Amino acid sequence: MTGRTTGSAVNPDTDYATHPTTTPDTHLSGRLPDGILIGNAPVSYGVYGEGAGGPDSSPGALLASMAEAGYHGSELGPPGFFGTPEQTAALFTEHRLAAVGAYIPVHYALGDDVVEHDLARMEQTCRELAACAEAAGTPADRAPLAILADEGSQTLLHHPARSWDDRSLALDEAGWERLARLSERAVAMARSYGLRPSFHPHISTYVESPWEVERLLELTEVGLTLDIAHIQLAGGDPVECLRAWRERINHVHVKDVRMAVLTDAKAAGRTDFDEWWADVCVPFGEGDVDIDAFLAELLRGGYRDWLLVEQDRAPTPADQYPQVAAEQAANYAWLAAKVAAHS
Repeated sequence: MTGRTTGSAVNPDTDYATHPTTTPDTHLSGRLPDGILIGNAPVSYGVYGEGAGGPDSSPGALLASMAEAGYHGSELGPPGFFGTPEQTAALFTEHRLAAVGAYIPVHYALGDDVVEHDLARMEQTCRELAACAEAAGTPADRAPLAILADEGSQTLLHHPARSWDDRSLALDEAGWERLARLSERAVAMARSYGLRPSFHPHISTYVESPWEVERLLELTEVGLTLDIAHIQLAGGDPVECLRAWRERINHVHVKDVRMAVLTDAKAAGRTDFDEWWADVCVPFGEGDVDIDAFLAELLRGGYRDWLLVEQDRAPTPADQYPQVAAEQAANYAWLAAKVAAHS
């Protein structure tokens, strides 16, 4: 891995924010502005959900692929995927990657027993992130992110991108109060581990549309993860949402999607969400999200933190992994070049 010494911990601020990117195609990516770091996530390689396994049963191989492509860090994936907190920290140290954060699903609309299970898994994730931060000596203002997200319901999976005017499936006032109360509890847990809390609006959940995001921001003090594809799928404009919520945004997910896949799924009344969702996300530049316009506005406003690449996909068979890894390397080079061009 060019420019990296295997076996020593990575401090995102000192090791990457002041150095050129280290992709195999540095002439394409250019120089990233100080403070901007690009990460990826296991979901881009087909790893997600409880009981997830790696593309070749080797989490180390996954991190090696990211590091070789030039990425500066990764989100964690499911609790325990990289091992115990100590094993997780050791793997990230070995591959010279920072732990960006982790996606933490919570079934806000389900029973207390389900929520308690979710929060127990969240605590496991917090331990893993805290171990990585301690090993790397990560400063508090760049601490890993605990990224909360509603898990919605089976009904919402069958009704993605609901009309903003039809709120028949939305949370009632008691539901919003419960979501706010549970979110603040999760925020307190994250902070107790030295993590930065954030919330990720997501298609087919109770925090999907811009009006639902506004309600969340009114009821809580949690930071916001702006996923530009999810907000566009829900009918929002990523640039307008960035301008409206800029002061609360502490994390950004960058992905490209084909809107026609959602439109066709809704028109056909499809209920197999996982099946059609696997076809939504595409490599950068092949979808309908105006990433250029978003990056221009984001950087003009002074954002200097993680840009997290995501290309959600179905679980990856081992024989397809080289192609997937190459695709994520291309995503890094594409995004780094765009960021450099807007700097």
